[in-house]
Amino acid sequence: MAYLDAASTEPLHPAAREALLAALDVGWADPARLYGSARRARLLLDQARAEIAEVLGARPDEVSFTSSGTQAVHLGVLGALAGRKRAGRHLVVSAVEHSSVLHTAGVHERDGGTVEAVGVDVTGRVSPAGFAAAVARPGTAVACLQTANHEVGTLQPVAEAAESCAAAGVPLFVDAAQSAGRLPIPPGWSILAASAHKWGGPAGVGVLAIRKGVRWRSPYPEDERENRRVPGFENVAAVVAAAAALRARAAESAAESARLSDLIERIRREVPRRVPDVEVIGDPVERLPHLVTFSCLYVEGEALLTELDKAGFAVSSGSSCTASTLRPSHVLEAMGVLTHGNVRVSLPRGVSADDVERFLTVLPDIVRRVRQSLGVQ
Repeated sequence: MAYLDAASTEPLHPAAREALLAALDVGWADPARLYGSARRARLLLDQARAEIAEVLGARPDEVSFTSSGTQAVHLGVLGALAGRKRAGRHLVVSAVEHSSVLHTAGVHERDGGTVEAVGVDVTGRVSPAGFAAAVARPGTAVACLQTANHEVGTLQPVAEAAESCAAAGVPLFVDAAQSAGRLPIPPGWSILAASAHKWGGPAGVGVLAIRKGVRWRSPYPEDERENRRVPGFENVAAVVAAAAALRARAAESAAESARLSDLIERIRREVPRRVPDVEVIGDPVERLPHLVTFSCLYVEGEALLTELDKAGFAVSSGSSCTASTLRPSHVLEAMGVLTHGNVRVSLPRGVSADDVERFLTVLPDIVRRVRQSLGVQ
């Protein structure tokens, strides 16, 4: 099986596996206690925090650990809204944010707040001018913008958005889940969320970073742990493994990102050449190095995924359309592109060029057979 779904979760990095096993032996105690084994656990936790903060461009005391990237998003956005109630109750998001951000916006709206979704162009990118105009609206409490889109890979103008937010006095929440460990984090963010399993760390470790001076109040009952931001016992061994993976990915990112980008460029070029009626989606240049999405006319994405799985390829569909919901991807809808027959290929660390060539070889016949089964000639 060729695993080509790193945007969902990256396989565990060897550095993470080694660090996890070592930390299980020495980092099992409660890091909040004062006896020797607890102090060792605390040292491991603090060292991991410092390493992750350095890669993200934050201070160690600005970084807290959550149970997932989704929880980091929920805490980051809801906490910022709670801390900024006096400034207003208006929330600005892009129309292509991850569902965790949009679901949080829905909670805010149901509680009486207002939400403005800024549209995107056909590549999936937010207009800096449009985002600035939305942020400048009186009563804006928080703005949200992802570093890169999780479905089509397009990079967002985070640095420009941060300048607009600074001019308006509005904190900017940034979802960096897809880019952390792969690309440098753009400057200017106020609150940031990330997820360790996206960069080759273990699942179950999210990162919430809140800049000093940003008004933020936890929507949860207060807890003594993680700077009173996140309740619950820290998974020290998993956090140590997450830091080891992020450190290793950052060290190898330049060479590996260039290699993966070349493979993605080949997919972008060859798929429409070999398969008729295909639309490659997302910005061809300002994009994540490891991800490409394309849509095949006259085909359901789920049928393609099933046949590709039988052929030995694990890929996903950027479209969330299923038989139960009949709801296409909100990202593709916002872009105004084909929402069905969608395939997202995201290459993990170390994937071989042979796997990519084999994928390009089998794809045309699979698309043809699926179309034939639907009566399409």
